[in-house]
Amino acid sequence: MTGLDQREADPIRCESEPIHIPGAIQPHGFLLAFGQVDMRVQHISANLPVLLNCEVDAILDQPLANILNTQEFLRVQEALRQPHFDESNPLPMTVGNREYEGLLHQHDGLIFLELEPISSPVQPDSMLNSRRLRRLQKARTLEDLQQVVVEEVRALTGFDRVVVYRFDDEGDGQVVAEDRHPEVDPYLELRFPASDIPAQARKLYEHNWIRLIPDARYEPVPLVPATRSDTGKPVDLSCAVLRSVSPVHREYIGYQGLRASMSVSLMQGDALWGLISCGHREPHYLPYQTRAACQTIGELMSLQINALQEKDAQQQREAKQDHLSRLVDAMHEADDEALIGLMSKGQDLLDVADASGAAILVGQHVLTVGDCPGDHEIKALAKWAESQMSDSGVFHTRCLPYELSEASAYAHLGSGLIAITLPKPVTNMVLWFRPELIKTVKWSGNPNKPLEADPTTGQLRPHPRRSFAVWQEQVRGRSKRWLPGDIYAVKDLRRSAIEIDLALQVAREREAVRARDEIVAVVSHDLRNPMTIVTMQAGIMQRMVVGDQRESSKRLLSAINIIQTVATRMNSMIGDLLDLSKIESGRFQISPQLHDASSLVHQAAQLLHTLAETKSIQLTTHAEEGVVLYADAERLFQVLSNLISNGVKFTPAGGSIEVSITRENDHACFSIKDSGVGISSEALEHIFDRYWHVKTGNPTGTGLGLFISKGIVEAHGGRIWAVSGPGQGSTFHFTLPLANPSQEPAAN
Repeated sequence: MTGLDQREADPIRCESEPIHIPGAIQPHGFLLAFGQVDMRVQHISANLPVLLNCEVDAILDQPLANILNTQEFLRVQEALRQPHFDESNPLPMTVGNREYEGLLHQHDGLIFLELEPISSPVQPDSMLNSRRLRRLQKARTLEDLQQVVVEEVRALTGFDRVVVYRFDDEGDGQVVAEDRHPEVDPYLELRFPASDIPAQARKLYEHNWIRLIPDARYEPVPLVPATRSDTGKPVDLSCAVLRSVSPVHREYIGYQGLRASMSVSLMQGDALWGLISCGHREPHYLPYQTRAACQTIGELMSLQINALQEKDAQQQREAKQDHLSRLVDAMHEADDEALIGLMSKGQDLLDVADASGAAILVGQHVLTVGDCPGDHEIKALAKWAESQMSDSGVFHTRCLPYELSEASAYAHLGSGLIAITLPKPVTNMVLWFRPELIKTVKWSGNPNKPLEADPTTGQLRPHPRRSFAVWQEQVRGRSKRWLPGDIYAVKDLRRSAIEIDLALQVAREREAVRARDEIVAVVSHDLRNPMTIVTMQAGIMQRMVVGDQRESSKRLLSAINIIQTVATRMNSMIGDLLDLSKIESGRFQISPQLHDASSLVHQAAQLLHTLAETKSIQLTTHAEEGVVLYADAERLFQVLSNLISNGVKFTPAGGSIEVSITRENDHACFSIKDSGVGISSEALEHIFDRYWHVKTGNPTGTGLGLFISKGIVEAHGGRIWAVSGPGQGSTFHFTLPLANPSQEPAAN
């Protein structure tokens, strides 16, 4: 088992320690916390009564104005009036006949006031001057910047050792720059395990730029009371300058042969990139202004880190443009699936991510180039990688065997993985592989923390390393690090693949629509000719037997009537199919002219009056006069005929259907109201869907009538909807724009 494996197996981890709620502060200062509104003191450090020469009860739950003298209270009050009152820090304050620097911050509903003693005047060399700023600004590479920073921070602070400590993807750190006293052991290039700075500590570093421990051998000063009266929880000291640190960390400092330490955060965006870490062999306190200067250096370095790394990533990205161009051309030339086209440029596919192997999955098909795991392993890996992806559709890792145990079997081929996927219902994925890079890592001592009994509780806890002598370990299961340029390149390739794949889908769909339209047109033409002949011949036969009273002639006439009915229905279905094809392909057209709306409604009702009479249904019309439409009369009749016929079909004998037209602003509103069986709310959501129709009492329905009616209404610039409920009848409404004076009149 490697050292890293052992660290993963530790049953008790430093990560469980609640370092943000230690319940104590460092003893070189004082703390009190008060309410934001009433300014009554709710918590104090146990050493504050000594400073104020009073009892605890004389401070707790008292207004801050009673604790500080008038001048100091007014100074705090004035600072709190500022939008960002922490920018007023430090406040010069006199408390208990001593000079202090007052530091204000707000957190978790409380205002914290911390007092730090003013030890001595700040020396000019401990300030951030123009010479230091020029040195920082002149650095053109990350390596130069790191070295300038450690030199300037050491000169500014007087610490024995100052290093820049950078985190890797797994949380381990490495010293990448150092300036030190000759008698202090060198740390340059040594690695420190992630457990030295556990996750919750890194999180605090992301929110607080600087942390000072003047003397690690201190005795913590407890808070009074330790828990909040409103929640019963410990006081959160995440943002407190004086917050007491973990006992394990204080021991850790001591085993390094140090007494004092300071850390300054280095950020890349919102993530912790690294630290400026300082150590001293003797107690070492820095005043606020010196710490503020160090924080400014950390902020400036963070900005330059972002700029330099972005510049480096852009150069890496540009270096891959030729590979990307050839891959994009290959996808454009693909006949079906864009990703399959990549296989014609296998070497470019490898080079774009600087990988040793690549695999393409389209559905259940696997294509590979270079050194890859087997097809079965790739399919299983793809399924796992897809589950790890965010919305970006990209996933990458350089230590795959640590994240997926099955990958240990092919670590020599795929310890590093980048995967991209396309947003499709079937798998469309590209995976790039890198082999493991077996190397010997120099740690600052054995990274495996021993478990020892806590002297106070007797419970086992991780113990800090006592030795920081160089300790070597062979690390396996990790590949060479993926560079930002590699990630950018595969993201660029994914964007291009999505665009090309969408274009291919559109082309396929257009071709399918064109082929379908051709088939529908041919079939419709080929069907209409014989159906016309059938209808004509049926008419001839009907005239031949009309009036013949023989039984055989009566049966023949009945058969002829059925033939004519079926032929008429088939002609109607053929027309519906042609309309459906045109609506779906966006080629549906109308031939509008000016028409009087009431005339069109009366004509439609008159033609369907006989149908209504067969069921003793009363069909009435009410049309507002003077409603003029610019519409296709034949198509409008098709809509009215469909809606009235449906009303007749689903209205019981003796019912009623009312057709009306009203003017509403610049539209005419048509309403067809029946007293029929009504439509359920579930069915109402689908009545205008293609091929959907009511099954009960509708054996001949095709589900196209309402879909086509909707298409006709929308082609006129109107809309159609229905209001109904079981047993309440149904009302279908549709609107059409009114004609305007610029539109041409109807032809005579």
